[in-house]
Amino acid sequence: MLKTTLEQWFLLDSVVKEGTFAGAAERNNRSQSSLSYQLGLLQQRLGIALLKQEGRRAVLSAEGHQLLAQVRPLLEGFSALEARADALQRGERSRIDLMVDAIVPKALLFDVLHQFQQRYPHVRIWLSEIVRSETPDRLAEEQADLWLVAQHGNESLAGESLMSIDFIAVAHRLHPLHSEPSPLSAATLARWPCITILDRQQQQQPEFNGEQAGNWSFTTLSAAIEAVQHQLGYGWLPEQTIAPLLSSGELRPLPLLQGQRRSTSLMLRINEERLPGNGTIAELARLFIDRVARMR
Repeated sequence: MLKTTLEQWFLLDSVVKEGTFAGAAERNNRSQSSLSYQLGLLQQRLGIALLKQEGRRAVLSAEGHQLLAQVRPLLEGFSALEARADALQRGERSRIDLMVDAIVPKALLFDVLHQFQQRYPHVRIWLSEIVRSETPDRLAEEQADLWLVAQHGNESLAGESLMSIDFIAVAHRLHPLHSEPSPLSAATLARWPCITILDRQQQQQPEFNGEQAGNWSFTTLSAAIEAVQHQLGYGWLPEQTIAPLLSSGELRPLPLLQGQRRSTSLMLRINEERLPGNGTIAELARLFIDRVARMR
């Protein structure tokens, strides 16, 4: 039989965080005498003094520091286990399927996911990244709980307009286009490959092998950016994503006669069929909306 219990260690941790027995007792809905008894029993069974008084505060002894540091991962794991059990009891799923366009700013994406993880450690995120041309097909499949996707074509998307993503025409600083007289015309651009982003299915379509045959296409945003970095051509790339490359001067905006900048709307859409009983989906959506609002 074990000498100690998880409850006793939870109470010890609470005393340390609150600083006093009275504060820990109130936080755990216990009488102070009950809490003191359990901690006294814990120390008696271990044969070690885990706490000491410094003024009015209860602080860990050297031995208490060592032992509580070792047990805290167990306490956190047990708390996460019970939180997941509570969610399952309420009928909530333990996973959210999130589908995002590759142009979603990564700082925004991971900041929101970190906030969500802190609030709902029992909920896992399965993230799929797509390119803009895949949007209609992926939405039609309805295989995600939440989408952050770019407007594609003229067809309007149902959902929340989250933010505008700006694209800017750029080339490597040593690309010959920067030696051409400015402003650059469409005829001048046509002499060089344009780096585009297409999904695999779109790459096989005849219309992209005709008038756009001179373009180079890639199926990921990261590959397209690297292609421009390696002077394979020029392209319209998300300005926020390539901001460090613009700041360093590695990539430079092209002085076009017209059309240097483009933009597209980033839409947030919830799969309403999966929403009942799954409040964490709506909460994740709200975190994205609040995070974008703070950027304005």
